[in-house]
Amino acid sequence: MKVHFIGAGPGDPDLITVRGKKYITQSPICLYAGSLVPKALIADAPANAEVFDTASMTLDEIIEIMANAYDRDLSVARVHSGDPALYGAIGEQMRQLNKRGIPFDVTPGVPAYAAAAAALETELTLPGVSQTLILTRTAMQSSEMPSNETLANFGRTGATLAIHLSIRNIKKIRTELEPFYGADCPAAIVYQASWPDQKVLRGTLATIAEQARAAKITRTALILIGPVLGAKAFNDSALYNPHHVHILRPKKS
Repeated sequence: MKVHFIGAGPGDPDLITVRGKKYITQSPICLYAGSLVPKALIADAPANAEVFDTASMTLDEIIEIMANAYDRDLSVARVHSGDPALYGAIGEQMRQLNKRGIPFDVTPGVPAYAAAAAALETELTLPGVSQTLILTRTAMQSSEMPSNETLANFGRTGATLAIHLSIRNIKKIRTELEPFYGADCPAAIVYQASWPDQKVLRGTLATIAEQARAAKITRTALILIGPVLGAKAFNDSALYNPHHVHILRPKKS
């Protein structure tokens, strides 16, 4: 028996990993975050599987189901959106399972920022523009941010920012980042990345908040900010440069 924490990907059922899908098809108990994971992703659970939507459940209720499954020697597919390592709230679940001696493993998933970049048809690390991607969020009703993890601190780096769980804070985001990136810095919002109702907004720090308001986007959206989103003149990577010598492409004699 194991509890399988599974990253279901950003939403499109085709974007779950082969391993994740295998565990869903094999587990007699399935818990999924129904507010973020579409039912199509758990459609391959066994016909007689016990399926629980955890959207309205507490941590204690979730752990109780897992502990009961352990007592019955039944594996559990615990399905989270995106990659469970990012804002997946699996840390506290694993801590509780460790206390009870219940074995588990983790299957990574396609993260939302990767799906958003695909929707935008852009590379987030362009040579000479940005080689760093910062994944962060802002404090709202969820956990407070550590005191040193501020948008201002991140903005000073000039790196590409992928800001999760913060669409309702978008005006604050502009205020805090504009001194570092400028009002004309390219910005984008991807709503429900990879879902059938996906929406992509492109603008600047100065315009993106109004675009989000006009599109009535208030949840499940990722905000991306940085020069890479609008870069046209950038250097080719050295990876495929014929003059770049490495172990797999040695210098010709």
